[in-house]
Amino acid sequence: MATSIDIANSQDQREIDGSAPVLAVKNLYKSFEGHKVLNGISLSINRGETLAVLGRSGTGKSVLLRLIIGLVQPDTGSVCIHGQDIAGLTLDQLGAFRMKMGFLFQHAALYDSLTVGENVAFPLDHHRREMSRPDKAERVKQLLAEVGMESAIDKMPSDISGGMQKRVGLARALALEPEILLLDEPTAGLDPISSGEIDELVLKLQREHQMASIVVTHDLHSAKTIANRLALLDKGIVVIEGDFEELQHSNIEFVREFLKQA
Repeated sequence: MATSIDIANSQDQREIDGSAPVLAVKNLYKSFEGHKVLNGISLSINRGETLAVLGRSGTGKSVLLRLIIGLVQPDTGSVCIHGQDIAGLTLDQLGAFRMKMGFLFQHAALYDSLTVGENVAFPLDHHRREMSRPDKAERVKQLLAEVGMESAIDKMPSDISGGMQKRVGLARALALEPEILLLDEPTAGLDPISSGEIDELVLKLQREHQMASIVVTHDLHSAKTIANRLALLDKGIVVIEGDFEELQHSNIEFVREFLKQA
């Protein structure tokens, strides 16, 4: 069972050994209007790993994602990608780092006025302007085929189900071939069958692309299915980090109660 001190020490040792993780957050603190949301979080993830971040509402899970992509700045602490702290970067420099990340929003966040294909092409249109139109069209077809949505390429988001929208959102998140995949509640609002299909799809994509992935979720079953490690947050700190079996055997009262209620 790993405590927050163990986690920080393990990350330090990896950096000393020269095996720095793809993504590392260290001693992150963040407050809003005097309310402390993150209270010294340290987490790291290597290529090919999936880390699930769990916790009750208001424990800072979504804030953590916003810090990782640079939408907000930490009060103190660092967010490092390949050892480079992104705090203080210019907008252009930060944009270059963001292109290494794919993001699946909680509600897929597809553009209602664009077709499925146009939604997936959106990152390519803005960040791969050197690509020819035929190459972009082929890339979009390939991405939609990966998530089983190639037949919906000309449909509007309103014409497909919530689970299908999540699949399209995943295809869009993969468009720029990211090294880091961030998933915000990927199974939220879905029925059990659709949730299971998204879990299987995430596992498939992880096997094929070997990204470093962070999943923020309330869905313990999904987290257990797709993640190598789980980190449980409470009051802005990592209470425990480990595999599901380690969480199950924890003697920490909050962990036991969370697993009962989740």
